[in-house]
Amino acid sequence: MTRSHVTSHVLDSTVGRPAEGVPISLESAAGGQWMIVASGITDADGRVSNLGPEALAAGLYRVTFDTASYFSAQGQSAFYPEVAITFVLQNEAEHYHIPLLLSPFAYSTYRGS
Repeated sequence: MTRSHVTSHVLDSTVGRPAEGVPISLESAAGGQWMIVASGITDADGRVSNLGPEALAAGLYRVTFDTASYFSAQGQSAFYPEVAITFVLQNEAEHYHIPLLLSPFAYSTYRGS
């Protein structure tokens, strides 16, 4: 199995465990418009390892997490219905991991490995 160029891991800090079932989309800003490259849903470990192709060109990308769907399935409402993280893929040889720490009223992220 090939590894995606971009992966993610979502943790729900409200309950202290992985966030299963979060819809995620990966978009590219090539040509000045956002175009969907791939999408996925986090697994039981809160990971999506098949988000997009094995290789992407350098450029501007955005990962969007559908947090409203996730929290609705948990019987909760959320202040942030989605989390959109825009990043620059500079080195085509590197893997890009975008983790998300999530709660109904806050989130944080960083460049993972």
